[in-house]
Parts: sequence; structure tokens; C-alpha cells
Amino acid sequence: MSTAEGLHRAARALLSRPLLRASAHPQEFRLVREHLHELRRWFDRNTGWRLYADAETARLHKVPGDPGDATHPAREEGRGRQAFDRRRYVLFCLALAALERAEAQTALGRLAEQVVLEAAAPDFADLGFTLAARDQRMDLVAVVRLLVELGVLSRVAGDEGAFVGRQGDALYDVDRRVLAALLAGARGPSTVPHEDHGERLAALAEDGVAHQLDSDDLRNTAVRHRLTRRLLDDPVLYFDTLTEEEHTYLTGQRGAITRRIHELTGLVAEVRAEGIAMVDPRDDLTDVRMPEQGTTGHATLLLAEHLAAAGRPLTLDELAARVRELADEHASYWAKSARAPGNEPALVAAAVERLRALDLVEPVSADGAPAVRARPALARYAVADPVVTTSQGGTP
Repeated sequence: MSTAEGLHRAARALLSRPLLRASAHPQEFRLVREHLHELRRWFDRNTGWRLYADAETARLHKVPGDPGDATHPAREEGRGRQAFDRRRYVLFCLALAALERAEAQTALGRLAEQVVLEAAAPDFADLGFTLAARDQRMDLVAVVRLLVELGVLSRVAGDEGAFVGRQGDALYDVDRRVLAALLAGARGPSTVPHEDHGERLAALAEDGVAHQLDSDDLRNTAVRHRLTRRLLDDPVLYFDTLTEEEHTYLTGQRGAITRRIHELTGLVAEVRAEGIAMVDPRDDLTDVRMPEQGTTGHATLLLAEHLAAAGRPLTLDELAARVRELADEHASYWAKSARAPGNEPALVAAAVERLRALDLVEPVSADGAPAVRARPALARYAVADPVVTTSQGGTP
């Protein structure tokens, strides 16, 4: 393997999984250790993300370019891959706080007791979290399984399913090294004075130079960090989402920024009038694919084509009607449950969620009804009428 190829793989491994463990990801971890100096220098200069590594873990302290983007939530393990909602995120944070005070081993039941005590605080009164209901226990188990996947917890004995049914418990080892590496913000939460939760989140994700913008160099550094983060994170960077300062900087530095990203990751810049997309020729550096196999993936692709050709926003009811037509048209290929009458809104919701995550559509209102409008990048999914020509170039 060449040095450039090894660097590409190491960078891509960190971008797709910012927390690597030697025991769980031995090949990727070895590559990161081999290219640690160059990776640290690149991420520090171009994104402001800190890269920490020791003998067992490598942690890229990666913060999003847009902290308000809620289209890529954490998801539970398993077939359904249900997205985390506010309750699960709160439970995740409370579980981390409880594990900070835990022994080297902890039981799921003991952790649950600590989380219930923490959730009784006035700030979390709306959760009403007591573990009395099955869905609450399932939420906590989803959090614990994510902690296992991240490596904070290692299952020693037992099963989480038994805990959900109140028929058993589970025992875990706590890896404090991984636990300490989870927080990715440039500042500690206790140092952020904002009362508004959205402002606190933005402050936690602020660039490290954001408080020292007293020179042109520092301002340019902050802008470069924001733009590079978004080009690495977002499926599409639309020019109309940039501030005037960001747009001016990108106009002059577009070639340099995209070249540096390509040299590190192998991503290729696709530049159009509306924005820039860093395209992955290997098609593996993403958490959301388009198209995807299965009924939902097929329905999403067909709805994307429909939206691209519509030329106007379409209401959710109109999309549901189109799904009904598609279900009849593709009855032999779609799952029976998806073709059942009344399932159209669920298919539409899943399709819109995926298209929003890829920045291909945006929610709007049409005549007071919830609707979806195509974003410029969706045009690549538009299908034109076929034109058949003869070998002489004429139309038969």
C-alpha cells in the first residue's frame, strides 16, 4: 500500500468513525497511528478538529459544520434503526454522567437506578422517566447498546432484552479511557453561560479561534474551518446557505480547499452554479445512501424522480397519492406490507427523511399544507423522456 493510499484510508476511517479502538478496529487504528502526525496537522489547520491518540484509542474531536442540522441522528442497533429522539439523547447524557461515578463494572439495573435519580431533576420534568413503562426501558436499552457499540461499555454477562421484560439484568465493564474521549466540544459545557439550549449547542461547537477574531488571519482561519467542515460533513454545500464573508472566501479559495480535501480523502469536487458536492468514488463514506435496496429505497428513488420533474413543491398528500400509484405499478417487487392500503404516509415519511438528510429536498408549506420542495441537487435524479434514433441519426 502506498503512503498516499494509507493516508486516504486512515482519514476516511476517522471521518466515518471518529472514535476508533485498537481492539475493535485494528487495521484502521494501525493506519491512523502510522499517519498520526500528518493527520493531526491537516485537521488542525483545515477544520480545527483535534486528533487524540494513545495506545488503545484514536479520537477525532469532530464537531459538525452546522450544529443545528438534525437530519443525521444517532440510531439504535437492529433492523428498525429507530432514530434517537430528545428523551434518548437526554438519557444518553445522564448515563454518561452516571458512568463517570461508577465502578470498573456496573449492572444495567444499577445504571438504570442512577439515571432515574438524575432524570428526576426539574430540568427533565417533561420526560417523566421512571422505567415503569416498557417503552421507557426500551429507550434506556437503546442507549446502553449504543454505549456498547462505542466501546464505553463491554458486555460481560446477561442480556438487555431480559431487562426490558423485567426478567433479568446485564453486567458490563466500563472503559474510562473511551468514556473520557466522548465529549467532542472545544469547550466544557459548564463554561457556556447561555440559557437557550440552541445557543449552548452552538457555543460548544464553536471554532477554537472564535473568541480571538481580532485579525484578518484569524477570521480567515475561522471561515476556512467552517467551510471545510461543511464540505466534509454535508452532502451538498449550497452557496445560498453561506454568509457573505463565507461566500467571498470560498470564491477565492475554492480550488485550494477542494484540492486539499481530495489529497486527504480522495473525494472529488463537483462544482455547479448552486453549490459544491464532494463526491465519493468509492461510495462508502456516508451514513445515508441513495439509491438503496429494498422497498423503501426504491420508493425513495421514484419519489425523487417525481419531485425533480414536478417543478413545484408537492404536498405530503400528493406524494402519498403517488406512492399508491407506484405500489400498484411495482406490486411484484415491493413488500406486501408496503403495498397495504394506509401505509403510504409511512413510506413518504421515510423517503422525505432520507432526501432531507441528503440535502435534496426541504420542507415547506403549500396552501397551508405540509409540503416538500426540491433542492437543486435533486435535478440529477430527473428522468427525461427517451429519444430513440436510427443508425443514420434520424427518428424512426
